[in-house]
Amino acid sequence: MRLRLLAARGALDAATRALWDGAMCARLLAWCADGGVAELGVYWPLRGEPDLRPAYAALHARGVRLALPVVLEKAAPLAFASWTPGEAMVRDGMGVAVPAARRLTARPAALLLPCVGYNGARLRLGYGGGYYDRTLAPAPRPASIGVAYSCLAAEFAGAGHDIALDAILTESGMV
Repeated sequence: MRLRLLAARGALDAATRALWDGAMCARLLAWCADGGVAELGVYWPLRGEPDLRPAYAALHARGVRLALPVVLEKAAPLAFASWTPGEAMVRDGMGVAVPAARRLTARPAALLLPCVGYNGARLRLGYGGGYYDRTLAPAPRPASIGVAYSCLAAEFAGAGHDIALDAILTESGMV
């Protein structure tokens, strides 16, 4: 299923992706404004994930503190590094862009989680490493918003370690 969903995401044409990403950016900005979000864990898009970097820049301009996830060790929760749009980035050992000046910070109160797919119970299908589930497990739990195109909705049963997200942000709305 993961391979099928990745292929579907990869098959989206650039114009559709740009239109949908713009709609998702607008929804994210509205959600953050409505919820008074002061700090947000974001992700750097890879492998065709929705690119919300324009919204990140707008949030930063509004004074929202941003952080990117950092893998410090396998089979552990993610760490987070403070991030300012435009600062120098480097690739980590997994090929993910992280701030070159790694300023570790506490886990933000709200997190965006990129999804390969999602189901009606708001369970996230990721890349299979379990990093986000381990990150969401400790209390107090941050607000968790999955990010995916609506065409990636799928039917699948969750595993015992899967944690339902608070919502899924798509180009069509919040699920």
